Amino acid sequence: MPISLDRRSFLAGSAGLIALHPFSLQASTNQVHLRLMETTDLHVHVFPYDYYADKPRDTVGLARTATIVNEIRAEATNALLLDNGDFLQGNPMGDYIAYERGMREGDLHPVIQAMNTVGFDASTLGNHEFNYGLDFLMKSLSGAAFPVVCANIAKETGADPRADKTLLPPYVLMDRELTDGAGQKHAIKIGLIGFVPPQVMNWDRRHLEGNVQARDILQTARAYVPEMKEKGADIIIALSHSGIGETQEREGMENASLVLAGVEGIDAIMTGHSHLVFPSSKYDGLEGIDVAKGTLQGKPATMGGYWGSHLGLIDLMLERDAGGWRVVGHASEARPISKRNEDRSITALVESDAKVLASVQQEHDETLAYVRRAVGKTDAPLHSYFALVADDPSVQIVSIAQSWYIAQMLKGTEYEGLPILSAAAPFKAGGRGGPEYFTDVPEGDVAIKNVSDLYLYPNTARAVLVTGAQVKDWLERSAGMFNQVEAGKADQLLLNPEFPSYNFDVMDGVSYQIDLSQPSKFNSKGTLENPEANRIINLTFNGAPIDPEAKFIVATNNYRASGGGAFPGAEGDTIVFEGPDTNRDVIVRYIVEKGTISPRADANWSFAPLPGTSVLFDTGPKASDYVEDVQGVTISPAGEGPEGFARFRIKL
Repeated sequence: MPISLDRRSFLAGSAGLIALHPFSLQASTNQVHLRLMETTDLHVHVFPYDYYADKPRDTVGLARTATIVNEIRAEATNALLLDNGDFLQGNPMGDYIAYERGMREGDLHPVIQAMNTVGFDASTLGNHEFNYGLDFLMKSLSGAAFPVVCANIAKETGADPRADKTLLPPYVLMDRELTDGAGQKHAIKIGLIGFVPPQVMNWDRRHLEGNVQARDILQTARAYVPEMKEKGADIIIALSHSGIGETQEREGMENASLVLAGVEGIDAIMTGHSHLVFPSSKYDGLEGIDVAKGTLQGKPATMGGYWGSHLGLIDLMLERDAGGWRVVGHASEARPISKRNEDRSITALVESDAKVLASVQQEHDETLAYVRRAVGKTDAPLHSYFALVADDPSVQIVSIAQSWYIAQMLKGTEYEGLPILSAAAPFKAGGRGGPEYFTDVPEGDVAIKNVSDLYLYPNTARAVLVTGAQVKDWLERSAGMFNQVEAGKADQLLLNPEFPSYNFDVMDGVSYQIDLSQPSKFNSKGTLENPEANRIINLTFNGAPIDPEAKFIVATNNYRASGGGAFPGAEGDTIVFEGPDTNRDVIVRYIVEKGTISPRADANWSFAPLPGTSVLFDTGPKASDYVEDVQGVTISPAGEGPEGFARFRIKL
């Protein structure tokens, strides 16, 4: 059932005001200025610290974002702080709590403790909240001093969403008092409703199947928003852990926020999930989006940056008339906690809130001890600077460990003896993560922090049974990473910025080339667009052309095997083994057993030659330390890239 809260009234601004927003100055009798603050995709980043690199990092951390929250509360008469999900998983602290310390009755999860300290008013769930299972999730949420809502995950579904028995309250109605421009207080009922991508049923099938069901975001919204109005909601804010995607509605949309904004009765929308920032130039010129006004289909919207990098902010001017409260003015922004300078250095714009740091200091220290444990050695560096353009050691070690594990698991089964291939993708390969977002493990000791750096997500091992034809299409889907290039032309941009690196699967156990002069067979979402295209050429197994009818086992993870990324042969119906172990644990076990690993790339894939043709790609500046070691491709420096990246040239 939905819940309603009676919380302390908002207080008028104090003598310590830093500045007043124009809306506050303009507000008159029966007009109130309400500030909505949003964090999203925190992924357990409380400290400004990179546990993978084991060093402070000024671009992340709720402790830094909290300082902006404090400033806004000081300058605003009325404010709400909301979180948009993906707070429970995403860095080694989250894994330490889930896999080492556990959640005993009465324990407070550190990110919940930090959020309590900051003083959140409400949150919704993100898809990663389900990664550790429902029991862990519910124990973690039990410590929250704020309501957590989610409308489209049901323990039991009814004839329509309003008849569902939801896992959490679908929405919350907050009874508040807001102060108008004349100093008078007014009662207002604020409705908050939350949504998560229905794809969680695939991504975390092992935890969710048979326990909960997911509904379409838009159908759910159209059911509950009128009910919220019926129960007296004066304004309704959607907490949409869903990206800003297509303008056309379709069943089961993952990134539904743009269409969701058009649902009648929703007054403002918080978005997230896609690890971008709104308003920002990323969305310039897109249908239904006004970046200057900060609106989606005319509704005020924001997306705070991931890991606490930005605080999303919506200012609402509300006016009361005979028909109730309505939005008569609005503005949106995303305030950063740091800035990148021209020389690529980072300047922190705020300091950490000491109370937030203190609230999780013990767990921070325990996490550092956890990630620093050595589990073995590597006799070659493990880095991902060239993982998108050449066979790569950081991907190679994952593939080797997966094959080793699946071979053991299939012994004594009907699949023993079938050839085992292994599919792995680079998780840290720059992109939206920035020019420092790469794996870089030096030769020598390998610690748990290094394994977490190699494999960011707590996925579990899976094996699927596919044909040779599906192997080829799997690789065709992966080859969408690259733009089509014109033969004989110099310095064309290689990488498709819309294609995430975690969908660039490299297949170990076969050899192949990628013909960049061909169009991609699949678009960046995995939809078949060019059926006759053949980017994958010279595909061989054991030195001979692959047999389209032959059977292969592919070692992968639960996300991919269950349909994540929409890969041919991996849509949930080809799974033959579901491991209880995470892929990270598999890598750790492999390193422990071997003692010393030698993860040198074997150049089993490369680009097909195109004489007179060159391409450009951007990677981290530290890539220059390793450029001479890259196998199977001719690479040379090509100057500076945008936003702190370094640019390199490949001759095809």
